[in-house]
Amino acid sequence: MLKIEEVDIHAVQRMLEEFPGGVKLIDVRSPGEVASGTIPGAENIPLHMLPLRLQDIAKDPKIVFFCRTGARSAQACAYLKAQGKGDNALNMSGGVLAWIQGGLAVA
Repeated sequence: MLKIEEVDIHAVQRMLEEFPGGVKLIDVRSPGEVASGTIPGAENIPLHMLPLRLQDIAKDPKIVFFCRTGARSAQACAYLKAQGKGDNALNMSGGVLAWIQGGLAVA
């Protein structure tokens, strides 16, 4: 069983403040979902497109995946780990809904 490392919205916000440029945010929702709002600075790579972008993504120092609730982003982390490239992958628990409910900015 692959262990997925979870982080909450406050940990993600701290990482973004303390390590600007050192954390990559990837929103794995569909473009239609992203149009309703996403975390500023996040890159949209729908979950089904992840295999095509694996080599580029794996180079980033820290990657925080998120989706609406945290389920699809957990799948993204599991996929990277299964490919032997997920040591730097984190799943944002609660997803963008938790981010919004926490009063944090969306674009």
